[in-house]
Amino acid sequence: MTIELPRTAARAPLVDPFARHITYLRISVTDRCDFRCHYCMAENMTFLPKAELLTLEEIDRVASAFVERGVRKLRLTGGEPLVRRNIMSLIRTLSRHLDSGAMDELTITTNGSQLARFAGELADCGVKRINVSLDTLDPDKFRAITRWGDLAKVMAGLDAAQDAGLRVKINAVALKGVNEDEIDGLIRWSHGRGMDITFIETMPMGEIEFDRTDNYLPLSEVRRRLEQHWTLTDIPYKTGGPARYVEAAETGGRIGFITPMTHNFCESCNRVRLTCTGTLYMCLGQDDAADLRAAVRASESDDLLQATIDEAIARKPKGHDFVIDRRNARPAVARHMNVTGG
Repeated sequence: MTIELPRTAARAPLVDPFARHITYLRISVTDRCDFRCHYCMAENMTFLPKAELLTLEEIDRVASAFVERGVRKLRLTGGEPLVRRNIMSLIRTLSRHLDSGAMDELTITTNGSQLARFAGELADCGVKRINVSLDTLDPDKFRAITRWGDLAKVMAGLDAAQDAGLRVKINAVALKGVNEDEIDGLIRWSHGRGMDITFIETMPMGEIEFDRTDNYLPLSEVRRRLEQHWTLTDIPYKTGGPARYVEAAETGGRIGFITPMTHNFCESCNRVRLTCTGTLYMCLGQDDAADLRAAVRASESDDLLQATIDEAIARKPKGHDFVIDRRNARPAVARHMNVTGG
Protein backbone atom coordinates (compact mmCIF):
# COMPACT_ATOMS: atom_id res chain seq x y z
CA MET A 1 0.00 0.00 0.00
CA THR A 2 1.40 3.38 -1.04
CA ILE A 3 0.78 6.29 1.30
CA GLU A 4 0.49 9.65 -0.44
CA LEU A 5 2.01 12.44 1.60
CA PRO A 6 0.15 15.77 1.48
CA ARG A 7 1.63 18.32 -0.90
CA THR A 8 1.88 22.02 -0.21
CA ALA A 9 -0.60 23.81 -2.43
CA ALA A 10 0.98 25.84 -5.21
CA ARG A 11 1.01 29.53 -4.39
CA ALA A 12 -0.80 31.96 -6.65
CA PRO A 13 1.15 34.20 -9.05
CA LEU A 14 1.83 37.76 -7.93
CA VAL A 15 -0.57 40.28 -9.48
CA ASP A 16 -0.73 43.92 -8.37
CA PRO A 17 -3.90 46.07 -7.97
CA PHE A 18 -3.63 47.17 -11.62
CA ALA A 19 -3.60 43.59 -12.96
CA ARG A 20 0.12 43.69 -13.72
CA HIS A 21 1.84 40.34 -13.22
CA ILE A 22 5.07 40.63 -11.24
CA THR A 23 7.59 38.53 -13.13
CA TYR A 24 10.84 40.45 -12.58
CA LEU A 25 12.77 40.91 -9.33
CA ARG A 26 15.84 43.15 -9.10
CA ILE A 27 18.05 42.41 -6.10
CA SER A 28 20.68 44.80 -4.78
CA VAL A 29 23.17 42.42 -3.18
CA THR A 30 25.29 45.24 -1.73
CA ASP A 31 25.21 49.02 -1.35
CA ARG A 32 29.00 49.13 -1.77
CA CYS A 33 30.70 50.09 -4.99
CA ASP A 34 34.27 50.58 -6.16
CA PHE A 35 33.16 53.68 -8.13
CA ARG A 36 31.57 56.91 -6.88
CA CYS A 37 29.64 58.08 -9.96
CA HIS A 38 28.68 61.66 -9.17
CA TYR A 39 25.04 61.36 -10.32
CA CYS A 40 24.54 58.22 -8.20
CA MET A 41 26.15 58.82 -4.83
CA ALA A 42 28.20 61.20 -2.77
CA GLU A 43 31.98 60.78 -2.77
CA ASN A 44 32.17 60.15 0.96
CA MET A 45 29.42 57.60 1.37
CA THR A 46 28.57 55.85 4.63
CA PHE A 47 27.81 52.23 3.88
CA LEU A 48 25.63 49.83 5.80
CA PRO A 49 27.04 47.66 8.60
CA LYS A 50 27.29 43.98 7.74
CA ALA A 51 24.72 42.96 10.35
CA GLU A 52 22.00 44.87 8.49
CA LEU A 53 22.59 43.05 5.23
CA LEU A 54 20.81 39.90 4.19
CA THR A 55 23.18 36.96 4.13
CA LEU A 56 23.67 35.28 0.77
CA GLU A 57 21.55 32.39 2.04
CA GLU A 58 18.76 34.80 2.96
CA ILE A 59 18.92 36.45 -0.45
CA ASP A 60 18.55 33.03 -2.05
CA ARG A 61 15.58 32.26 0.18
CA VAL A 62 13.76 35.48 -0.71
CA ALA A 63 14.57 35.16 -4.40
CA SER A 64 13.32 31.58 -4.40
CA ALA A 65 10.09 32.66 -2.71
CA PHE A 66 9.50 35.07 -5.61
CA VAL A 67 10.37 32.41 -8.19
CA GLU A 68 7.75 30.18 -6.55
CA ARG A 69 5.22 32.97 -7.18
CA GLY A 70 5.90 33.33 -10.88
CA VAL A 71 8.95 35.59 -11.09
CA ARG A 72 10.81 34.47 -14.21
CA LYS A 73 13.72 36.91 -14.24
CA LEU A 74 16.23 37.87 -11.56
CA ARG A 75 18.71 40.69 -11.97
CA LEU A 76 21.50 41.19 -9.44
CA THR A 77 22.57 44.80 -8.95
CA GLY A 78 24.28 46.96 -6.36
CA GLY A 79 26.18 49.17 -5.68
CA GLU A 80 28.50 46.94 -7.65
CA PRO A 81 27.26 43.34 -7.23
CA LEU A 82 30.57 41.71 -8.07
CA VAL A 83 32.36 43.32 -5.10
CA ARG A 84 30.16 41.40 -2.63
CA ARG A 85 32.24 38.72 -0.95
CA ASN A 86 31.48 35.19 -2.21
CA ILE A 87 28.95 36.56 -4.71
CA MET A 88 29.59 33.69 -7.11
CA SER A 89 28.34 31.19 -4.54
CA LEU A 90 24.96 32.97 -4.59
CA ILE A 91 24.91 33.06 -8.38
CA ARG A 92 25.72 29.34 -8.57
CA THR A 93 22.94 28.60 -6.08
CA LEU A 94 20.35 30.72 -7.90
CA SER A 95 21.22 29.06 -11.20
CA ARG A 96 19.35 25.94 -10.07
CA HIS A 97 16.15 27.76 -11.01
CA LEU A 98 17.46 28.05 -14.56
CA ASP A 99 18.28 24.34 -14.61
CA SER A 100 14.80 23.43 -13.35
CA GLY A 101 13.04 25.70 -15.85
CA ALA A 102 11.38 27.68 -13.06
CA MET A 103 13.21 30.80 -14.20
CA ASP A 104 13.99 32.17 -17.66
CA GLU A 105 16.91 34.45 -16.91
CA LEU A 106 19.51 35.33 -14.30
CA THR A 107 21.44 38.44 -15.19
CA ILE A 108 23.70 41.13 -13.76
CA THR A 109 24.08 44.90 -13.96
CA THR A 110 27.72 45.82 -13.34
CA ASN A 111 30.17 48.66 -13.79
CA GLY A 112 32.52 46.18 -15.48
CA SER A 113 35.42 46.62 -13.07
CA GLN A 114 35.38 42.96 -11.95
CA LEU A 115 34.37 41.28 -15.21
CA ALA A 116 37.87 40.20 -16.19
CA ARG A 117 37.87 38.15 -13.01
CA PHE A 118 34.33 36.70 -13.12
CA ALA A 119 33.08 36.61 -16.73
CA GLY A 120 33.88 32.96 -17.39
CA GLU A 121 32.31 31.80 -14.15
CA LEU A 122 29.19 33.86 -14.81
CA ALA A 123 28.78 32.12 -18.17
CA ASP A 124 29.30 28.72 -16.53
CA CYS A 125 26.44 29.53 -14.11
CA GLY A 126 23.98 30.09 -16.94
CA VAL A 127 24.18 33.87 -17.14
CA LYS A 128 23.62 34.68 -20.81
CA ARG A 129 23.73 38.45 -20.88
CA ILE A 130 24.78 41.35 -18.71
CA ASN A 131 24.36 45.12 -18.60
CA VAL A 132 27.49 47.22 -18.22
CA SER A 133 27.19 50.84 -17.11
CA LEU A 134 29.51 53.03 -19.18
CA ASP A 135 28.92 56.73 -19.81
CA THR A 136 32.01 57.75 -21.78
CA LEU A 137 34.90 56.38 -23.84
CA ASP A 138 37.23 59.16 -22.72
CA PRO A 139 39.56 57.92 -19.93
CA ASP A 140 39.86 61.30 -18.24
CA LYS A 141 36.14 61.96 -18.40
CA PHE A 142 35.49 58.43 -17.14
CA ARG A 143 37.66 59.12 -14.12
CA ALA A 144 35.85 62.41 -13.52
CA ILE A 145 32.38 60.82 -13.71
CA THR A 146 33.21 57.75 -11.60
CA ARG A 147 35.76 59.54 -9.40
CA TRP A 148 37.62 56.24 -8.78
CA GLY A 149 37.15 54.24 -11.99
CA ASP A 150 39.74 52.99 -14.50
CA LEU A 151 38.39 52.79 -18.07
CA ALA A 152 41.12 50.36 -19.18
CA LYS A 153 40.00 47.90 -16.51
CA VAL A 154 36.40 48.11 -17.72
CA MET A 155 37.48 47.59 -21.33
CA ALA A 156 39.41 44.48 -20.30
CA GLY A 157 36.26 43.27 -18.55
CA LEU A 158 34.19 43.80 -21.69
CA ASP A 159 36.71 41.76 -23.68
CA ALA A 160 36.52 38.95 -21.10
CA ALA A 161 32.73 39.00 -21.10
CA GLN A 162 32.47 38.75 -24.87
CA ASP A 163 35.19 36.09 -25.00
CA ALA A 164 33.12 34.07 -22.49
CA GLY A 165 30.09 34.29 -24.78
CA LEU A 166 28.12 36.76 -22.69
CA ARG A 167 25.89 39.18 -24.58
CA VAL A 168 26.61 42.69 -23.37
CA LYS A 169 24.32 45.72 -23.36
CA ILE A 170 25.81 49.09 -22.53
CA ASN A 171 23.87 51.43 -20.23
CA ALA A 172 24.80 55.10 -20.48
CA VAL A 173 23.30 57.91 -18.41
CA ALA A 174 22.76 60.94 -20.67
CA LEU A 175 24.40 63.91 -18.99
CA LYS A 176 24.05 67.46 -20.30
CA GLY A 177 27.42 69.13 -20.70
CA VAL A 178 29.26 65.92 -19.87
CA ASN A 179 28.74 63.20 -22.47
CA GLU A 180 26.09 64.61 -24.82
CA ASP A 181 28.78 65.16 -27.45
CA GLU A 182 29.73 61.45 -27.26
CA ILE A 183 26.32 59.88 -27.87
CA ASP A 184 26.93 59.23 -31.57
CA GLY A 185 30.35 57.79 -30.81
CA LEU A 186 28.99 55.53 -28.06
CA ILE A 187 26.41 54.15 -30.49
CA ARG A 188 28.95 53.46 -33.24
CA TRP A 189 31.41 51.89 -30.79
CA SER A 190 28.87 49.64 -29.06
CA HIS A 191 27.21 48.52 -32.29
CA GLY A 192 30.64 47.92 -33.79
CA ARG A 193 31.29 45.42 -31.02
CA GLY A 194 27.89 43.77 -31.43
CA MET A 195 26.46 45.36 -28.28
CA ASP A 196 23.13 47.13 -27.87
CA ILE A 197 23.18 50.44 -26.00
CA THR A 198 20.54 52.03 -23.79
CA PHE A 199 20.49 55.66 -22.72
CA ILE A 200 18.99 56.60 -19.35
CA GLU A 201 17.76 59.89 -17.95
CA THR A 202 19.29 60.88 -14.64
CA MET A 203 16.88 60.30 -11.74
CA PRO A 204 16.33 62.42 -8.61
CA MET A 205 17.42 59.88 -6.00
CA GLY A 206 19.53 60.75 -2.95
CA GLU A 207 21.41 63.89 -1.93
CA ILE A 208 24.54 64.56 -3.98
CA GLU A 209 26.99 67.47 -4.16
CA PHE A 210 25.44 69.29 -7.13
CA ASP A 211 22.11 70.30 -8.64
CA ARG A 212 20.91 67.54 -10.98
CA THR A 213 19.18 70.07 -13.20
CA ASP A 214 22.66 71.13 -14.38
CA ASN A 215 23.19 67.72 -16.02
CA TYR A 216 19.62 66.63 -16.80
CA LEU A 217 19.30 65.83 -20.51
CA PRO A 218 15.84 64.75 -21.72
CA LEU A 219 16.03 61.73 -23.99
CA SER A 220 13.32 63.26 -26.16
CA GLU A 221 15.97 65.85 -27.07
CA VAL A 222 18.62 63.15 -27.54
CA ARG A 223 16.39 61.27 -29.96
CA ARG A 224 15.53 64.47 -31.84
CA ARG A 225 19.24 65.14 -32.36
CA LEU A 226 19.96 61.55 -33.41
CA GLU A 227 17.21 61.61 -36.01
CA GLN A 228 19.00 64.44 -37.81
CA HIS A 229 21.60 61.96 -39.07
CA TRP A 230 20.46 58.47 -38.02
CA THR A 231 17.58 56.45 -39.47
CA LEU A 232 15.72 55.19 -36.41
CA THR A 233 12.79 52.78 -36.52
CA ASP A 234 10.69 51.90 -33.48
CA ILE A 235 10.74 48.15 -32.86
CA PRO A 236 8.79 45.95 -30.41
CA TYR A 237 11.95 44.39 -28.94
CA LYS A 238 11.78 43.90 -25.16
CA THR A 239 14.22 42.57 -22.57
CA GLY A 240 11.79 42.60 -19.63
CA GLY A 241 12.86 46.03 -18.46
CA PRO A 242 11.52 49.54 -19.13
CA ALA A 243 13.56 50.45 -22.20
CA ARG A 244 11.84 51.34 -25.47
CA TYR A 245 13.97 50.33 -28.46
CA VAL A 246 14.70 51.61 -31.92
CA GLU A 247 16.86 50.09 -34.64
CA ALA A 248 19.51 52.18 -36.36
CA ALA A 249 19.54 51.43 -40.08
CA GLU A 250 23.14 52.59 -40.42
CA THR A 251 24.48 49.91 -38.06
CA GLY A 252 21.64 47.40 -37.71
CA GLY A 253 22.04 47.74 -33.93
CA ARG A 254 19.48 48.55 -31.26
CA ILE A 255 19.28 51.72 -29.17
CA GLY A 256 17.16 51.77 -26.02
CA PHE A 257 15.71 54.75 -24.17
CA ILE A 258 14.79 54.63 -20.48
CA THR A 259 12.76 57.76 -19.79
CA PRO A 260 11.52 57.98 -16.19
CA MET A 261 11.26 61.77 -16.50
CA THR A 262 9.98 62.59 -19.99
CA HIS A 263 7.87 59.49 -20.63
CA ASN A 264 7.44 57.14 -17.72
CA PHE A 265 7.06 53.41 -18.27
CA CYS A 266 4.79 52.66 -15.33
CA GLU A 267 1.81 51.30 -17.26
CA SER A 268 3.63 48.04 -17.99
CA CYS A 269 5.71 47.78 -14.81
CA ASN A 270 6.28 44.14 -13.91
CA ARG A 271 9.13 44.79 -11.48
CA VAL A 272 9.85 45.06 -7.78
CA ARG A 273 13.19 45.74 -6.09
CA LEU A 274 14.81 44.13 -3.07
CA THR A 275 17.59 45.97 -1.25
CA CYS A 276 20.56 44.29 0.38
CA THR A 277 18.87 44.85 3.76
CA GLY A 278 15.75 42.95 2.73
CA THR A 279 13.58 46.00 2.09
CA LEU A 280 11.18 45.47 -0.80
CA TYR A 281 10.32 48.56 -2.84
CA MET A 282 7.29 48.11 -5.03
CA CYS A 283 8.21 51.25 -7.02
CA LEU A 284 11.62 52.82 -7.67
CA GLY A 285 10.17 56.31 -7.29
CA GLN A 286 8.09 55.80 -4.15
CA ASP A 287 9.07 55.35 -0.50
CA ASP A 288 6.51 52.72 0.48
CA ALA A 289 8.31 49.48 1.31
CA ALA A 290 8.02 46.14 3.08
CA ASP A 291 10.51 44.56 5.50
CA LEU A 292 11.22 41.06 4.22
CA ARG A 293 14.29 40.64 6.41
CA ALA A 294 12.13 40.60 9.53
CA ALA A 295 9.86 37.98 7.98
CA VAL A 296 12.81 35.80 6.96
CA ARG A 297 14.42 35.97 10.40
CA ALA A 298 11.18 35.48 12.33
CA SER A 299 10.43 31.98 11.03
CA GLU A 300 12.05 29.06 9.24
CA SER A 301 8.80 28.61 7.36
CA ASP A 302 8.15 30.77 4.31
CA ASP A 303 4.52 31.37 5.25
CA LEU A 304 5.20 34.72 6.94
CA LEU A 305 7.55 35.75 4.15
CA GLN A 306 4.95 34.96 1.50
CA ALA A 307 2.23 36.77 3.44
CA THR A 308 4.46 39.85 3.70
CA ILE A 309 5.13 39.71 -0.04
CA ASP A 310 1.39 39.47 -0.73
CA GLU A 311 0.67 42.51 1.42
CA ALA A 312 3.40 44.47 -0.33
CA ILE A 313 2.28 43.65 -3.87
CA ALA A 314 -1.26 44.65 -2.92
CA ARG A 315 0.14 48.17 -2.29
CA LYS A 316 2.13 48.52 -5.51
CA PRO A 317 1.31 52.00 -6.87
CA LYS A 318 0.30 52.80 -10.41
CA GLY A 319 3.44 54.86 -11.01
CA HIS A 320 6.22 57.07 -9.69
CA ASP A 321 6.38 60.82 -9.10
CA PHE A 322 9.85 61.76 -10.37
CA VAL A 323 10.38 65.45 -11.04
CA ILE A 324 13.56 67.36 -11.83
CA ASP A 325 13.44 71.14 -11.89
CA ARG A 326 14.92 74.00 -9.95
CA ARG A 327 11.75 74.53 -7.92
CA ASN A 328 12.09 70.98 -6.59
CA ALA A 329 15.72 70.96 -5.50
CA ARG A 330 15.34 68.04 -3.11
CA PRO A 331 15.46 64.50 -4.55
CA ALA A 332 12.15 62.76 -5.18
CA VAL A 333 13.27 60.01 -2.81
CA ALA A 334 15.97 60.35 -0.18
CA ARG A 335 17.71 57.00 -0.72
CA HIS A 336 20.61 56.81 -3.16
CA MET A 337 20.42 54.60 -6.23
CA ASN A 338 23.10 52.28 -4.84
CA VAL A 339 20.77 51.47 -1.93
CA THR A 340 17.79 50.53 -4.08
CA GLY A 341 19.79 48.91 -6.83
CA GLY A 342 20.71 50.38 -10.20
